[in-house]
Amino acid sequence: MVAIAGGLGAAMCWAIATLSSSRSSRMIGAVSVLAWVMIVGLAVTVVPALLVTPVNLGTTELVELVLTGLSYTAGLLLAYRALTIGRVSIVAPITATEGAVAALISVGLGEPLAGTTALLLGVITIGVVLAAIERAVDEERGPRTIDPATQRRAALLAVSAAAAFSVGLVTAGRLGEAGIPAPWVIMAGRIVGTALIALPLIAAKRLRLSRRAAPLVIVSGILEALGNGLYVVAAHDGVAAAAILASQFAAFAAIGAFILFGERLQRVQVLGVVMIAVGVTVLAMTQA
Repeated sequence: MVAIAGGLGAAMCWAIATLSSSRSSRMIGAVSVLAWVMIVGLAVTVVPALLVTPVNLGTTELVELVLTGLSYTAGLLLAYRALTIGRVSIVAPITATEGAVAALISVGLGEPLAGTTALLLGVITIGVVLAAIERAVDEERGPRTIDPATQRRAALLAVSAAAAFSVGLVTAGRLGEAGIPAPWVIMAGRIVGTALIALPLIAAKRLRLSRRAAPLVIVSGILEALGNGLYVVAAHDGVAAAAILASQFAAFAAIGAFILFGERLQRVQVLGVVMIAVGVTVLAMTQA
């Protein structure tokens, strides 16, 4: 029950954070949104990180913590840039393929690639290509609102975000196996992001914030961290259920974008999104 509740909770947190970031990034820019998300997330994760039992960190663990933070920061920045110009219903599913990319990295590190995994990775890849397709005119709904070049750029940014996140998944997994407390791993991303993004913007007096964007970045910062925490708790009770349910954040975000923003996709793009969702879900089941 904990795995189910935690996995669904993580998916909902990430979906709401994605929807909030998609709006705030268009108001104040992706970099400023990332800076505020890091600041808020750091404030939220400090207390849990201080409450866990301390462990000794070797050079390898320190390097992996920094690498995890860099991966998380780069992934969010790329995802926010994609959300600035693209549809949530396309960007979120593509970004959710981070687990599939992590599987490829694991293969590169020496893990064997099962035939089922290879097939699912192929399905996900085809889904990404279909989701990025934008015809000149949607016969059912009239002229397009996003030109094909912009749509492709958003898809490429989302793919890059998934690739960046996947590196963090691999290093975070290695840290967990080494016994590093999860709150430390979660906080590492916020420390790196605050140091590399937020502080330079503050020093240069370029950190932007508007009255409309303020509640959105606060929500994103809190829910990004809360989603990570819920996933860790859920995974301890059952990795399979947690991974499957948490990966559905993209579906929740797409539904939210349809209801809140009136986003519409062409049939071929819907097929691509469905292929991504199914591929990611089944891959999570086989890998867990």
